[in-house]
Amino acid sequence: MNIAILSASPRADSASLRVAKAVKLLIETSYTAEHTTTLIDFHENDIPMVGRGDLRPDSLTAFQQRWVDTLNAAQLVICIVPEYNWIMPGEWIDAWHQTGKTAFAHLFDGRVFAVIGVSSGRGGRRPALETQQLLNKLISFLGQSSVVAPALFESHETEKNVDEQGRLIGADIYRAGLDRFLQLALKTAERWNR
Repeated sequence: MNIAILSASPRADSASLRVAKAVKLLIETSYTAEHTTTLIDFHENDIPMVGRGDLRPDSLTAFQQRWVDTLNAAQLVICIVPEYNWIMPGEWIDAWHQTGKTAFAHLFDGRVFAVIGVSSGRGGRRPALETQQLLNKLISFLGQSSVVAPALFESHETEKNVDEQGRLIGADIYRAGLDRFLQLALKTAERWNR
């Protein structure tokens, strides 16, 4: 299965990127099925803000092409979204609004989306729920057939649980929760893509 792992933080070396690397490592080393993973770091994002430019299929930058190609190839899209002062990054919202156009409608068809919320403290739920809502809205608006997995994972105290390389260094309960989330996301995607 092709799996897109999207680290939604615009910050360099973010906690979201740590979690994205952990997800990639777990998928590549802990599960028996073969999966191809592609990680996108939103620190490299150059999708224009709405009102200042458009995402156009005929003039994509290198990052934009990678974004479109990665989504296009994926059967499972894992979104890893930080919580900054109770909300998700504007760049993240904007990227989905720019991608949620007729020219890119196919990117919302035949996929499973799963969401992880990230916090350096005890947050993460709100941006995960908002991302689920945003994705459901776009799938519906574009008339596509995909599913947003109902399970989500909240990465609390991320720096205490995941190092810069994505190795899990914290509490066993963190690993168990992340593993349970990934198993549910993979199971949903396998059923959806039969």
